Amino acid sequence: MRLWLLITLTVLTHSVFNGSRMLVSLYAIHLHASPFTVGALMSFYALLPMLFAVSAGRLVDRVGARWPMFWASVAVAAGALLPFIWPRLETLYAASTLIGTGFMVFHVAVNQVVGALGSSEDRASNFSWLALGFSVSGSLGPLLTGFAIDSIGHAETFLLLFLFPLPPLVVLWLNRPALPRARERKAGAGEPRVIDLLRNRDLRRVFIASGLLSMGWDLYTFVIPIHGSRIGLSASTIGVIMGTFALATFAVRLVMPLLVRRVKEWHTVTAALLIAAGTYSLFPFFTSVPLLMALSFVLGIGLGCSQPMVMALLYNTAPPGRQGEAVGVRTTVMNASHTVLPLAFGALGAALGMGPVFWSMAGLLAAGGYFINRRRGSS
Repeated sequence: MRLWLLITLTVLTHSVFNGSRMLVSLYAIHLHASPFTVGALMSFYALLPMLFAVSAGRLVDRVGARWPMFWASVAVAAGALLPFIWPRLETLYAASTLIGTGFMVFHVAVNQVVGALGSSEDRASNFSWLALGFSVSGSLGPLLTGFAIDSIGHAETFLLLFLFPLPPLVVLWLNRPALPRARERKAGAGEPRVIDLLRNRDLRRVFIASGLLSMGWDLYTFVIPIHGSRIGLSASTIGVIMGTFALATFAVRLVMPLLVRRVKEWHTVTAALLIAAGTYSLFPFFTSVPLLMALSFVLGIGLGCSQPMVMALLYNTAPPGRQGEAVGVRTTVMNASHTVLPLAFGALGAALGMGPVFWSMAGLLAAGGYFINRRRGSS
C-alpha cells in the first residue's frame, strides 16, 4: 500500500517537473529567448538543488520524509502557479528555481523511503516500480503539456500543472498511511562528512555513473524542444516525440522487476551509457518525425533501464543511516551537471548549431562507459 501510494504521489509531482521543463523551454522560445537563455532557465532548475541536496538528504535522514515531501510539494505548486499570474520571461527564472528545488527535496525523500521498504532482496524491485512511475509521469508530462500549449496557450498550461501537486499535499498533510522513519546511524559514527562517502570507491563509481546518465537524460529535455522548433515542428509534435522517449522508459521498466535478479547491475549501467552515446550521435542527421521518435525510443530504452540499478547500488553501498545523504550527494552531482551543461551547450548551440551539442554529449557518454567498465574490471 505504501509503495503504490508513494509511486502515485511521485507520478503527480514529477509530471509537473517534467512537463514544466518542456513548457518553460517552449514559452521562452515563444518570447523570443535565445538558446543561451533557454539553457540558463534549465540551469535554474538545478542551481539550488546542486547546493542543498546533501543538506536535504541529511534532513530526511534526521526527521523522516513526510514534512520534507509536503513542503517540497508546496514549492512545486507555487512554481507552477507563478507564470500564470505573471506571464513574463523573468518569472520563468523563479518558476524553474521553485519547481527544481522542490522536486529535488521530494526526490531525495521518496528514494530514501522506497529504499527503507521491504528487505534488501526487494530493494531493486521496489526501485524498479518507482522508476516505472517516473516513466508514467515522464510520458504524461510532455504529452499533456504539448497538447495543452496548442489548445489553451502557454500561461494557462502552467495553471493546469498547478493542479497536480494538490493531491500530494492533502495526502502528506493527513499522513495516511504513515511513512517509515529513517534508520538510525551507528553509535559513535561521528559527524557525517561528505568526503567519507566520496572516499568509498564503490559509492564514487555509482556517483560518476549516475551523473553521466543524468546528463544524458537532462540534455534530451533541453535539446529536443530547441531542435524540434528549429526544424519547424509544433509543440504537440515535440510533445509526442518526447512522450515516445518516456514510453520507452516505461516499457523497459515494466519488465525490470522481472529481470533485476537475472542481470548484473554494472553490466546494465555500462550498456546504458553506450546505447545513449550511439543514439545521440545520430540525432543531428534526422528531421523526420518517425525517425526522431525511433531514436527517442532507443534512447529511452538505454537510459530507462539504468536508474533502478543505480539506486539499488547506491542504497546498498551507503553506510547505515546515511542513505538519504548518499542520495543527496548523487543529486548534487546530477544537478552540478544540470547547472553547467545547459549553459555550456546553450552557448555551443548558439555559436555552432545543435549538431556539436549532440556529438559532444555522445563523446562524454562513450568515454564514461569506457571508464566505468575499465574501473569495474580492475576492482
